[in-house]
Amino acid sequence: MFGMPFGVVVEGLVAILLMLTIGYCVVLNERLKRLHADRDTLRQMVADLVAATDLANAAVKELKGTAMEADLSLQSRLAEADKFGVQLANHVAAGTSLMERIARITAVAQQSSRIEPEVDPADDRMPAPPEPNRLQSALAQLASRPRIRGTAA
Repeated sequence: MFGMPFGVVVEGLVAILLMLTIGYCVVLNERLKRLHADRDTLRQMVADLVAATDLANAAVKELKGTAMEADLSLQSRLAEADKFGVQLANHVAAGTSLMERIARITAVAQQSSRIEPEVDPADDRMPAPPEPNRLQSALAQLASRPRIRGTAA
């Protein structure tokens, strides 16, 4: 074969294959170094993700606690507002009842003041009109006011 012994050709081919293998190992070594560097970065990213998840869980727990406190506070305020609403409705009803009683008293007082005094036929002179007293004046003023029907604004 071209004047070279078969052993030298085989040795040359083995040397070439060995050089290709060494070159390929160098390339693989570089890739492994990058992979290890990426692994450290990935490990750091996973650690950061775990920390962020723990922080988010703690924030969610605090938020739930705050929401429960706000709900309890709101429920107590609503109960208190309902209680005050009932009291206010009772006061309005009592005020309406009182106004109706005052209106009836005023109407009765006005009717009694309209009754004319008896005239004695033997007496020729006209009786003097009665002087309005302060009670009748106040009742007249109350009667002239518009009636309020206890409806809340």
